[in-house]
Amino acid sequence: MTVTGPDRPGVSSALFTVLTRHGVDLLDVEQVVIRGRLTLGALVAVERDPEGLQESLDDAMQSIGMQVHTSVNHGTDEDPAVRRKSTHVVVVLGRPITARAFGSVAQALADVGANIDSIRRVADYPVTGLELEVSPNPDDPQQHPHGTLRHKLVEVAREAGIDVAVERAGLARRSKRLIVFDVDSTLVQGEVIEMLAARAGAEAEVRAVTEAAMRGELDFAQSLERRVAVLEGLPAAVIDEVAAELELMPGARTTIRTLKRLGFRAGVVSGGFTQVIRGLVDELGLDFCAANELEIVDGRLTGRVVGDIVDRPGKAVALRRFAAEHGIPLEQCVAVGDGANDIDMLSTAGLGIAFNAKPALREVADTALSQPYLDAVLFILGITRDEVESADAAEGVLRRVPIA
Repeated sequence: MTVTGPDRPGVSSALFTVLTRHGVDLLDVEQVVIRGRLTLGALVAVERDPEGLQESLDDAMQSIGMQVHTSVNHGTDEDPAVRRKSTHVVVVLGRPITARAFGSVAQALADVGANIDSIRRVADYPVTGLELEVSPNPDDPQQHPHGTLRHKLVEVAREAGIDVAVERAGLARRSKRLIVFDVDSTLVQGEVIEMLAARAGAEAEVRAVTEAAMRGELDFAQSLERRVAVLEGLPAAVIDEVAAELELMPGARTTIRTLKRLGFRAGVVSGGFTQVIRGLVDELGLDFCAANELEIVDGRLTGRVVGDIVDRPGKAVALRRFAAEHGIPLEQCVAVGDGANDIDMLSTAGLGIAFNAKPALREVADTALSQPYLDAVLFILGITRDEVESADAAEGVLRRVPIA
């Protein structure tokens, strides 16, 4: 039976009063409210007088201004009480999600034999987010081998101008406990090394090297040495100046605050510089930090770094170290980054998220986000905007910044 009409108190009570009077067994029930319109569905087992039950339901629902549709299943080979078990979760993000874009997603799912079992909205700000529970066709693995669903939806996302993430449903998705962020162009806007180089009049030169390194065209360690060399002779005070100018990525505070509420260990693994981001780490209450150390002698930068360089392999090493220190399996770790030097780190984590990333990283990441709002990461993890804002409101920190 399906009850529809304006959402109001007492609908469920009226329905279950009738069901109780007829002594039925409840097998399944679902309810959704969209803009004040209620749809409540129930599956029941009736031993006698189904026609009488239908009449009672009609009378009861009409009395409160609701409509009810009922159908009778007299028995099939398939047990109607068995709910389809979703195997994957598909998160669709866009600003906006057009009907054409969502239709393309639905068609792509149908093309690989996948059924949409349920849909719920997970966000209306700063992007629209929809979460689909789906069941790929298990009967024909040769026609649709492992990875077909993800590959198909990546193509749709690129053509439709939306983001689509595919994850296995179940405990593994909800068991993430540690997250690491790259810093430059991920947790903060811009590149710290370029901000420092501007003080030496070499911003354009350094930017060109940075972009080549992020695309994977240059070895990161060598590119870092080249970029840091231009800082030779700058007073150490420029470090504090640049640190004071750092701007967080939109949604960064919300993301960290929410994940910390949920018990996540959160930190940064950066190819940048410890002296610049140390204050940010303290301000956000992060649990760990790995970055490079600028050499300072007699109050001036020498144009060199000291200690081990946090490069592409070094980022993965840092992730493993922090996971081990906190006793968290790598499968329960999330890594977020934007450049080619994040490839190993994202590949090591149980979930790798490419954030406004270069193609080299998008190709290997589990999912990619193209909107410049870091809190979209929360929606990939199954956390809804309503849940975030309810917690923020309880702490008195709820606010929405207008988006141009």
